[in-house]
Amino acid sequence: MPEKIDVLIAEDSRIQAKMLKKKLEEAGYAVRWAENGKIALEMTRQKRPTLIVSDIEMPEMSGYEYCEAVKNDSSLKKIPLILLSTLSEPEDIIRGLHVGADNYVTKPYEADYLLSRMSDLLSTPLGGDEQEETQVLDVKLAGKSYQVKAGKQQVLNLLVSTFENAVGKNNELVKTNEELSLAHDQLAQSNKELESLNVRLETANHRMAHDLEAAATIQQSLLPTESPDVASASFAWKYIPCDELAGDFLNYFPLDDRHIAAFVVDVSGHGVASSLMSVTIGRVMTPQVSPSSLLVQSVDGSSERRIVPPAEVAFELNNRFPMEDQGGLYFTMVYGVLDLQTREFRFVCAGHPNLVHVPDGGRPQLISADGMAVGWVDEMEFDEHTIQLQPGDRVYLYSDGVPEAMDQDLNEFGDERMIDVISRSNSQGLDDSVNSLLEAVQQWCIKDGPKDDVSILGFELAKS
Repeated sequence: MPEKIDVLIAEDSRIQAKMLKKKLEEAGYAVRWAENGKIALEMTRQKRPTLIVSDIEMPEMSGYEYCEAVKNDSSLKKIPLILLSTLSEPEDIIRGLHVGADNYVTKPYEADYLLSRMSDLLSTPLGGDEQEETQVLDVKLAGKSYQVKAGKQQVLNLLVSTFENAVGKNNELVKTNEELSLAHDQLAQSNKELESLNVRLETANHRMAHDLEAAATIQQSLLPTESPDVASASFAWKYIPCDELAGDFLNYFPLDDRHIAAFVVDVSGHGVASSLMSVTIGRVMTPQVSPSSLLVQSVDGSSERRIVPPAEVAFELNNRFPMEDQGGLYFTMVYGVLDLQTREFRFVCAGHPNLVHVPDGGRPQLISADGMAVGWVDEMEFDEHTIQLQPGDRVYLYSDGVPEAMDQDLNEFGDERMIDVISRSNSQGLDDSVNSLLEAVQQWCIKDGPKDDVSILGFELAKS
């Protein structure tokens, strides 16, 4: 079997890196990943890759700086290097030429297009004429002069990729214009029918308002009504939809005499579709025991119960709710199981904001747990995390409606402000602490109110 082609990815976004790595591995490449240019340069020197794909905007060392370091190293400069960026100004392309990049792909991009650029580069080796490669070209663009130091092959490769990008964008524009023209014709016809439809629409709106009110009442009825009857832990929650129907959902309940489940779900978008999906997820996440149950399963038909680990729950939800089958909807989630005997909280975080752990009498801590949203990628495996709690410790789960709440100047509430509010309310009871966080968010958005659903779920272990 031939050895796989070694590709090194430099990308600071963990999610984008995982998605790109998966696509390249499916195409038969061996893939390594570095989270910034500095680490990528070290990995390049330790083991020379066959091809490099690098983001431009990265901390510590940008893609430009990384590319320039590779191309200035005589032992590495023949490695084909593709730059990825949302940047698209002419100056950005000239800078790519200056540092010696071989291709330039504009985000967002189709995976097949990137794979074709990689294939073209691998089939067109860079030349070996040192004199040619040190040639300085004078370039004038938009009234400005630039000096570009690059070989002819690099210039040709980069300009070809830039041209392909431009052609692709132009084709998208032509298609959009055709669709707009068709839409204009259809709009003219629709305007003729609009007057008669308005009466029917008004009637439908009255009926819809009544139905939405009823649906909101049903959704609220599915929220927790009472806390588990245990002396070793207490729970508190707040749930404020920004519209009649919410895409958020939360719940907690005992799985058996020893384990308690807790989760917060946030479905993308707003309105009826998101609300229905959130309710569906809430109905699926129940402690009922059956062979197909998500949370608790019987063992070989016996009376013995198996608590399904959080990572397995997320994996199964990802298989049941693929984005393409849900009208483009996906959801983030934090789901955990509290063991009342060992005081362990095992949880999975699927694209959801980090939870907050407050040691008894200590400073609140954000628990970092990156992960993909549910429904994005088929057969995605999720990482499971464990927090060892002590008596008096608290844990807060919440939706992004808390840290991303905006004031009238579009400033976010933010993690730091959230941590400060939780810290100041640590001496209060759990109910008061959760309510203080909600009030702080509402005060931050006092003019227009939160523009997203706000869900907060906290629990506390009893002190010894």
